[in-house]
Amino acid sequence: MENGLEQQVLAKAQKWLDGNYDAETKKQVKYLMDNDMKELVESFYKDLEFGTGGLRGVMGVGTNRMNIYTVGAATQGLSNYLKRNFAGEEIRVVVGHDSRNNSRMFAERVADIFASNGFTVFLFDALRPTPELSFALRHLHCVAGINITASHNPRQYNGYKAYWEDGAQLPPEHADVVASVMESLDIFADVHTVDFGQALNAGKITLLGRDIDEAYLAEVEKQAVNPRAVRDVADNLKIVYTPLHGAGYRLVPEILRRIGLRNLFTVPEQMVIDGDFPTVEKPNPEYRAAFELGIGIADRVGSDLVIATDPDADRVGVVSRTRDGSFATITGNQMGCLLLEYILTAYEETGTMPDHPFAVKTIVTTELAAKICRAHGVVMHNVLTGFKFIGEVIKDYEQKGFGHFILGFEESYGYLKGTYARDKDAVVASMLITEMTAYYKRRGMTLSDALDALYAKYGFCYEANVEIYMEGLDGPARMAALMDSLRSPAPASIAGVRVVRFGDYQAALLTDCISGSSQPTCLPRSNVLSFSLENGDVIVVRPSGTEPKIKFYFLLSGSDLPDTQRKMALYRTFLGV
Repeated sequence: MENGLEQQVLAKAQKWLDGNYDAETKKQVKYLMDNDMKELVESFYKDLEFGTGGLRGVMGVGTNRMNIYTVGAATQGLSNYLKRNFAGEEIRVVVGHDSRNNSRMFAERVADIFASNGFTVFLFDALRPTPELSFALRHLHCVAGINITASHNPRQYNGYKAYWEDGAQLPPEHADVVASVMESLDIFADVHTVDFGQALNAGKITLLGRDIDEAYLAEVEKQAVNPRAVRDVADNLKIVYTPLHGAGYRLVPEILRRIGLRNLFTVPEQMVIDGDFPTVEKPNPEYRAAFELGIGIADRVGSDLVIATDPDADRVGVVSRTRDGSFATITGNQMGCLLLEYILTAYEETGTMPDHPFAVKTIVTTELAAKICRAHGVVMHNVLTGFKFIGEVIKDYEQKGFGHFILGFEESYGYLKGTYARDKDAVVASMLITEMTAYYKRRGMTLSDALDALYAKYGFCYEANVEIYMEGLDGPARMAALMDSLRSPAPASIAGVRVVRFGDYQAALLTDCISGSSQPTCLPRSNVLSFSLENGDVIVVRPSGTEPKIKFYFLLSGSDLPDTQRKMALYRTFLGV
C-alpha cells in the first residue's frame, strides 16, 4: 500500500480523534489506527459518494462508511439545497426507514437535522415500505423525503435514499448539486442539529402512524384489475408470504386479506424484524435460497405460490408451483411480462382498456415486454436503469394531461401500477401477483403454466445477468478500464454474430453499425453500453451504482432454453465473463 495514501488516511482519521465526535466513534477510530490499517484505509480513503441513489455503504466509522456523521452531512447538504430552491416557502419533508441495524437511529438524526434547519418534518413512527414514503411525500405535499435503507444488500450495509417533490428519487441534476454542496461542508461543524426528543415535544417533528397506512392501502387497493378474482377462488387459493425480516411484514398480509385471500401463510422465523437477517445469507428475493423456509411451509400446506419481499418492501420475488409439484423461480423479467399480459388481457376482456395506454421498462429489461405492448396496441418506453426514470415518464405524461400508465417494471424485481407513488412497490405487486394467480387458478393453470403460454404466444426469451466484482482501492480504475475497452473500439461482432447497433449512453448516442449513422438516445448521460446483435439478442453492460461491480445483461431469444443457453455461453466466452 502506498505510504502517501496511508499518511493521508491517518491525517483524516486523526481529525476524527481531535474533533467533536462521540466517545464511541473515537474509540473505534483509535482501534483501527492501532490494529487494522487495511480497514482504516477502506474507511477513510475517500468520502462516501452521494449520487442519484443517495448514499449506500458498509456501516462503520469513517468518511467512506454509513454513520451518523456521513448521514448528517448528506442531510445538511440536501437542506442547504432545499432552502435555495424553495426560498420563502414552507419546506415540508418526510423521513422513513427499514429494518436494518441503525436505521431508526439514522432516521431520527435526519429528522432532527431537518428540524434544526426550520423545516416541517414528518417521521414514520416505525419501519415502513419504501413506496409508502414515496406516497406520503406526495400525499402530505412535501418537497423532499429520505428513506434509510440499503434495500436488498447484505446485512453490513445501510443506505440513504433521497426523494424529490414528485415522489421519485433525486434526478441526476439535483443529486450532483447536493454532492457538490456536501463537499464544501465540514462533516461536523457545518451540520445543524437539535435534540430529537426536544424537537418532537416542541412539535417540530410529527410522527406518522396508521392514518397514513390507511390512505396508502386505499390507493394500492384501487390498482386491482379484477377485484373479484381472489374471492372467486378463495377457498382453494393458498399463498405463503415472507418479508425476509423486513418492512413488508404488516402491510403485505393486510392488502392480501383486503382483496379476499383467506388462506395466507407466513414464515414465522422471517416475520421477526431483525437487521441481522439471521435466516438468510442475503435478504434478496432474487435468490432462491431466500425461499427455502417458505417452500417448506408451501409443501406442507399445499400452497400455489411463495412470495418474498426485500427488507424495504420495494422488490418482490416469487416461486410458483409447477405441474410436477415442485417450485420454479419466476424471474423479474418473467414476472413483469406476466403482469403486463395479464393486466392488458383483463382490460380487453372487460372492455375497460384506457385511452392512450403506455408502459415503461428499463433498457436492461426483457424485450419480450415490447412485443407484448405491440400486440395490445400499447406504447412502450425504454429508460435508463433506476425507477426514478420510470417516474419521470409518468410525470411527463401527467404534465401533458395525456396517456394512461399501465405498468412500470425493471428486471431487478421492481414493479409499479398506479401513480400514487413514484417508486417500485412490493405491496401493490404482491396484490397483483396474487390476483393474477387466482385468475389462472380458475382456469386450471399455475403461473408456471401461464409463463409457458406466454412463450408459446410471443416466442421464447431468456435473460441472465453476470456480475464481475472489482473490490478494493483499484476497483474503480479497473471498472473504468473494462468499460473503455468495450467502448473504444466497440466490437464489430460478438461470438461471430454481427453487432448492428451500438449504444453509448455516456456519449448519448445510438449508432447504426451498418450505415454508420448515429442518433441521440434522448436519455440522460450514463455510463452504459448496449450491443444489439443481428439475431435479435441484446447485451447491456454497466457499472453498478451501489456496489463495486460491473453487470452484464444478456437479453436473448431462441427456440428453447438450451438454444439460448448455448448462445449465452458463447457470448460469455467472447467477453471473458
